[in-house]
Amino acid sequence: MPTTFADLALSPRLQQTLSGLGYEAPTPIQERAIPLILAGRDLLAGAQTGTGKTAAFVLPLIELLQKMPAGAPRPVRALVLVPTRELAVQVQASVERYAKGGDLTSTLVYGGVSIAAQVEALQNGVDILIATPGRLLDHLRHGAVSLSAVAHLVFDEADRMLDMGFMDEITALLTFLPQDRQTLLFSATCDDNLFALSKVLLREPELIEVATRNTTAAEVEQRVYAVDVERKVELVQHLIQVKGWAPALIFSRTRQGADQLAQRLGKAGINALALHGDLSQSARENVLVEFRAGTLQALVATDVAARGLDISDLNYVINMEFPHQPEDYVHRIGRTGRAGNQGLAITLFSLEDAALLEKVEALLDTRLPQQWYPGFEPDLTRDVPTPRRGSKGAQKQRARKQALGHKTGKSRR
Repeated sequence: MPTTFADLALSPRLQQTLSGLGYEAPTPIQERAIPLILAGRDLLAGAQTGTGKTAAFVLPLIELLQKMPAGAPRPVRALVLVPTRELAVQVQASVERYAKGGDLTSTLVYGGVSIAAQVEALQNGVDILIATPGRLLDHLRHGAVSLSAVAHLVFDEADRMLDMGFMDEITALLTFLPQDRQTLLFSATCDDNLFALSKVLLREPELIEVATRNTTAAEVEQRVYAVDVERKVELVQHLIQVKGWAPALIFSRTRQGADQLAQRLGKAGINALALHGDLSQSARENVLVEFRAGTLQALVATDVAARGLDISDLNYVINMEFPHQPEDYVHRIGRTGRAGNQGLAITLFSLEDAALLEKVEALLDTRLPQQWYPGFEPDLTRDVPTPRRGSKGAQKQRARKQALGHKTGKSRR
């Protein structure tokens, strides 16, 4: 018999809230994590994006905190650390959605916005604090908030924090936290660095992996199109305007590249905007509002949007190139195929990305066969003069053909 939320010992009020939101049954990560968190265990949990892992820690935190007497003023009792502003906003929205009708309070702390309003919210008292490490340290060092009453510490997207170089901030934050606490690490990818961090932070933790480590969601179809660099934008225009693959979330490795691509798409008649760290917080929020409202055909983002960007019914993700960090590929394509929906993730591959493709394939432990999109086949002779048989030029041409899937004419197996 399938597990229900009632089987997970959640209160009738929470069950009623979930029912009103249309939640019929817990996802695998929720089914396994919620009982352990309610039992007070430390946890290292690996789950693919889009599998409901935010609810897996938010729901039991609400359950535990609503049973505790609130002080006056209310101290911070649960701290959720996240790597990006976008993820902070997403987690806060989940807390508000699930805690609706109760008296628990929550607030956001992140950079790029006025610090004064955050100080006022903290001084009014808060039960659940969602924060990025750097801005939280600013508040702590100015005495605007105390973490001495924190009973539950959550690291969401813990691997991304390590990738972004937050270890020094994490170490500093730990000095403000009580030793006696519950600590939860959630991540979509797991590696040796994350396990090393878990040994420092966690006490006799439970390990949960609801899918093979570092895998992508089964609902996401992955395609790799081999195409020459100078024709990538033209192919994207074709996919959006002719194939109708929109709205699409398009990833670029650089902020400059995101801006330039959005401008080129705009000149081609495609309604597109860029999203990256150089934009102010209000500008980023306005861009996301437009994309969620369906007024944009394309959102061109750097990897700042790969984590924490939750858009329902997003069917298409396009990578202009493979990311430098293979883990970011998992998070990029995890923006589609969420909550059981189908998604299509396309990566545009050129010879310059061969090493990055190999890194992604090694992480996923699978091959990503390349294919040629009709009318956009790569020029296999470019930059290579007609070679003599057995010469270095011939070897270079053979290597290029193999790298671009010439062995089968369709895909590289």
